[in-house]
Amino acid sequence: MAVPKRKMSRSNTRHRRARWKATATQVTPCPCPRKEMVVPHQACTHCGLYKGRQVVDRP
Repeated sequence: MAVPKRKMSRSNTRHRRARWKATATQVTPCPCPRKEMVVPHQACTHCGLYKGRQVVDRP
């Protein structure tokens, strides 16, 4: 198991962690007329379209 030889200073630790952040979820408009925002690679919750095909029956 890898063990550090020396203690990492507080400034170095914080400098490293400064780049470790969450990213916002990407959304794209659905091709349906209402242009609902949809997460990529998932069917639209409003109209049921996925890649231009009807995959979920919506009333």
